Amino acid sequence: MWDDAFPSFLIGLREGLEAGLIVSILVATLVRSGQKGRLPQVWTGVLAAIALALSFGAVLTFTAANLSGTAQEAFGGALSLIAVAFVTAMVFWMRKSARNLSTQIREKVTAALGMGAGMLVVTSFLAVGREGLETSLFLWTTARSAGEATGPAIGAGIGLVLAAGLCWGLYRRVLKINLTRFFTYTGMVLIVIAAGVLSYGLRDLQEGGVLPGGHAYAFDLSGTLDAGSWYATLVQGVFNITVTMTWLQVVAYAVYLAVVMTFFVRGVRAAAPKAEAKPEPEAAVEAAAEIKTVDATPTRNRWLLPAALVTVPAVAAGVVIAASGGKPAAAATVTVSDDKTQCGKGFTTPQPGRQTFQMHNAGSKTSEVYLVNPATNAVYGEIEGLAPGTTRPLTATIGSGDLAWRCVPTGGDAVTSAAVHVTGGGQDVKAVLPVSEDDLKGPLDQYKAYVNSGLADLLTLTQKLQSDVHGGNLDAARADWPTAHLKYSSLGAAYGTFADLDKKINGRADGLPDGVNDKDFTGFHRVEYGLWHNQSAADLTPAVDQLTGDVAALIKAFPTQDFDPGDLPLRTHEILENTLQFELTGDTDEGSGTNLATAEANAAGTRELLTVLQPLIQARSPQLLDTVNAGMKRVGDLLAAAHRPDGSWTPVQQLDQPTRMQLNGATGQLLEDLAPIPDLLEIRKSA
Repeated sequence: MWDDAFPSFLIGLREGLEAGLIVSILVATLVRSGQKGRLPQVWTGVLAAIALALSFGAVLTFTAANLSGTAQEAFGGALSLIAVAFVTAMVFWMRKSARNLSTQIREKVTAALGMGAGMLVVTSFLAVGREGLETSLFLWTTARSAGEATGPAIGAGIGLVLAAGLCWGLYRRVLKINLTRFFTYTGMVLIVIAAGVLSYGLRDLQEGGVLPGGHAYAFDLSGTLDAGSWYATLVQGVFNITVTMTWLQVVAYAVYLAVVMTFFVRGVRAAAPKAEAKPEPEAAVEAAAEIKTVDATPTRNRWLLPAALVTVPAVAAGVVIAASGGKPAAAATVTVSDDKTQCGKGFTTPQPGRQTFQMHNAGSKTSEVYLVNPATNAVYGEIEGLAPGTTRPLTATIGSGDLAWRCVPTGGDAVTSAAVHVTGGGQDVKAVLPVSEDDLKGPLDQYKAYVNSGLADLLTLTQKLQSDVHGGNLDAARADWPTAHLKYSSLGAAYGTFADLDKKINGRADGLPDGVNDKDFTGFHRVEYGLWHNQSAADLTPAVDQLTGDVAALIKAFPTQDFDPGDLPLRTHEILENTLQFELTGDTDEGSGTNLATAEANAAGTRELLTVLQPLIQARSPQLLDTVNAGMKRVGDLLAAAHRPDGSWTPVQQLDQPTRMQLNGATGQLLEDLAPIPDLLEIRKSA
């Protein structure tokens, strides 16, 4: 943990100090100009900037959590490169702007004072917001590379607290620091750290399939060095140098470090003669004697404090890591192979608790590898897409019981290693009972039968709607349209196999060049628009005829369309996600006001899915099933309350604000409760 804290500590210290100095200058300028009453405007902007930074971090975390494994690698790699760009720009900008920052901020404050309260809020927000966004991005990147958030969070927290203390001392004139030297030396260290982040980001992009060369290794020391040793842990945590690196990683690391460090040092040397020719207060703070730093006259101990702030945590981390023997319970390299005698080679009986195994694919095929209980097939840890010749860590929490490795090469048969028996561990360690395609075959057949039956009813209802329009009875058509549309909406899990026919039957006008008048706007919503916008039966006849024809085509095509069994658990979440995005916002309403009825039909489709999947969920997580069922009932009750006694539905736009917020909140919570099901029922080759 502590090895991963240092980069975050340094970024927290630097960014916190930059933001703190800016805030100090803003405050000092207002105090000196007799504008203390406007300080709340500054704090409003500062708090808004902090909220933006926290929201940005939450968005990154949520986005990554909802991507596939490969997409996560590509997403994290891209953001790592962006973080390197931000950090590089930041260290160069601070080196250049530190001496004039106070003047620049005072000028902006003076201008804002003449333009009203809003501009002062905006000025403080923009001044602090950049540092906040940079900090969120870099901390998210370092946490991802570390594989855990505790160390980076602690490091960043300590850095921010120290930065706040330094800014307070500078503002109160009880502390003097040569900030130019501070930002120079920490900038050099950050350049080294950024080189490691760049290397890690490129590796993520290679594993995500975005960049080539993922198997072209410059060196692979996994067979001779223990990646869990204290020295390897420290080097990896601080510099992102691992025991195995590709040529792209090594070249990028070296080129970035050589080029960026050279330009940075040249800039520092170029600025030194100017400072000697015209001494002036240094680096970042001087607002009318409210904040003091030392002058440019060199003294022997002026750099001592910033140097200590950087080196002491690094030394302390090294001591702690060395004393603890590296990352806890690190294990030796374990072989992955399609050869039964090689799969699991190097695996000895581990100690119970959290373990990190270095999995090396010694075979000739890309493989998946699982740590399993061979008797129950329960999975404690897994790696997908382990390429030949590569080594990747696998982290698992182990309790008492039998354990073995299951190697599954692409296109080959699963191979299981000899089992070992672990004693002394807790009995509450959670493992995933794997799901096979055969396990999902029964639920899939049940659901297909449900859809086929629903499609037959749908055609009858659509033909009734067609007959109404042909007969010129548009009042009857307006009564029959919701019934037909709700039947279709209750078949939500099959949308993925309806393919292009879904767009024809239930497409929206959004994004079409001519909107509701576009020739490609067809289906239920096209008929809905016409019925509730006083179009004639003659105008609606082509639309309702095409709708009926498309439903008939769907009935004919559905039995022959492929339905990936793995999609079935995904739909438990996706149907209501679509409901929250479109139905509960009213975006799909073309005049009928039946969005809440559609939402209830979507909920019915989700309940059908949960019914066919219930045995699989019950066997793996009965508590999750109880939670989901309770959430489904809560949402169902809220929707039922919008169903009027005369059979009509309250339009979503007419719900009072508390009710609408309650419905959105209950649906959002239900989506969170449903989110684990796709992972829980993911098809695994270890099954």
